[in-house]
Amino acid sequence: MTRLPIAERHEVRRAAVRLLRGERRALAVVLVLTSLAALTGLVAPYLVGKIVGGVEDGTLTLSTVDMIALGVLASAVVHLFLVRYSGLQTFRLGERFLASLREEAVTRSLALPARVVDRLSTGDLLTRVTSDVGVVGQALRDGVPEVFTGTVNLLVVLVATFVLDPVLGLAALAGMPFVAWVLHWYLKRARPAYLAESQAAGDVAEISAAVGEGSRTIQTYGLRDRLVGKAHASIASHYDARLRTLRLRNVLFPVINFVSMVPTALVLLAGGLFYAGDAVEIEVVVTGSLYVWRLVEPLERIMMWVEFLQRGAASFARVEGIGANAESAPAVGEPESDLVEVRGVRYSYVDGHEVLHGVDLVVRPGERLAVVGVSGAGKSTLGRLIAGVDRPSEGSVRVGGVPVADLAAAGEQPIVLVTQEHHVFIGTLRENLALAVPDASDDRLVEALRTVDARWFDDLPDGLDTPLGAGGLELDPAQAQQLALARVEVADPHTLVLDEATSSLDPATARHAERAIAAVRGSRTVIAIAHRLQTARDADRIAVVDAGRVVELGSHDDLVARNGTYATLWRSWHGD
Repeated sequence: MTRLPIAERHEVRRAAVRLLRGERRALAVVLVLTSLAALTGLVAPYLVGKIVGGVEDGTLTLSTVDMIALGVLASAVVHLFLVRYSGLQTFRLGERFLASLREEAVTRSLALPARVVDRLSTGDLLTRVTSDVGVVGQALRDGVPEVFTGTVNLLVVLVATFVLDPVLGLAALAGMPFVAWVLHWYLKRARPAYLAESQAAGDVAEISAAVGEGSRTIQTYGLRDRLVGKAHASIASHYDARLRTLRLRNVLFPVINFVSMVPTALVLLAGGLFYAGDAVEIEVVVTGSLYVWRLVEPLERIMMWVEFLQRGAASFARVEGIGANAESAPAVGEPESDLVEVRGVRYSYVDGHEVLHGVDLVVRPGERLAVVGVSGAGKSTLGRLIAGVDRPSEGSVRVGGVPVADLAAAGEQPIVLVTQEHHVFIGTLRENLALAVPDASDDRLVEALRTVDARWFDDLPDGLDTPLGAGGLELDPAQAQQLALARVEVADPHTLVLDEATSSLDPATARHAERAIAAVRGSRTVIAIAHRLQTARDADRIAVVDAGRVVELGSHDDLVARNGTYATLWRSWHGD
């Protein structure tokens, strides 16, 4: 099993800028609101300083104190409103960021080439689209707004302190070199540590999925001790990775907690000395001390979320890594005809081990072509390439002169692959049927069900609104196959690739499915991957695949008369 790549730092930055650029107006609104909230937060300390200074020199009257106190209350109310409203706007902005990221993750996962998916670690992909997206989502929804507002507050308070008194402003900056040092130390080590933690979590998910899905096989072949050993090793690796990130936090947070108290102490000390020497007034010392005290909360908030943002950045790099192998939708032209052409096709699941070796094949519109051969000859691989599920390593597969894989990547389905694997998605019957054509009318959906003889539909009280899957109607294998074929009918492709879609069904169910397939075939071009030669006998032509090559091509009678590979297979099939 292989893992998806990790996006580089510059790729993560570019992706973050892309997300931010899409919300420029909302970002501007948040910046204005946050700045206003920070500025209104300075009013109360300034007014308290005025009260203290006025009390000291005896110039304040009771009514003046009441007016200033009323100003403090009013500024506090305005400050609270701006903080709440700016927080609401930043939260909404973060939710939009998260929605965009989730959509991108799903789109990129679906765009992964089949050759990548076939050898991909399930746990790696699963953790990227679930836990990693969740971590990035929380960072975007909570962490980024918190750091953003904290930074704005920090800058506003520092500027206000310098304006109040430059010496006190310098004292407020005294702890910043220590903050810069510990941040540099932490950030240098955080990315690889959190990437290792996420990868270890993926390994644990992988072994858990393997144990859950293969429990019977594990019991049958006595693999319990081996799997338990692998599970213990994965868990131990995850534990060590978590311990490594914990050590980083155990250095970051104590240093920050200590440093955040230094500016307040220095301002009080320096302010007291200057006040004793009549260099500053008492109200400046009080106001400056309250200002600097306001540095503690945003600084601690920033540092707390910086740790989480590093975790989010590592997860963001993993999510962005999904797109490294994803195929973007190309610009494609309109096929000139329904002619399917396979020219010089070579294909490898693993580099250096070709499955197909220079295959040439032409399928005429409306033709019934059977593809036969021994197990492992490359029949199903050829069918997947013809259907555009994957791209050949060399050569081309075209329909009407246009690469089939390009059409599939662009969302067009002129050729559809029907296999014995079919899936019922959680949702209504309508949603399941309209996957290929979201705007299909109800009449078209019902007609597709009628075409495949899905009589069970007539007994559904809610009709197309009937929920399917977990918590809804559970379809049996025959019904699920009819649903899959009805989807094909709705998609209305001109060519079907049938990869022995009934081979895993019991005889009675298979007969129902074969009738449904016959109805869907209609006048379409059909390429049947035939594992049973009886299926191939009635085809217009038969392509015999052996060791990744088309070695014979012709009708049943012609190939039997040649007494070659197909004739040998036919005699073996009949026990001759």
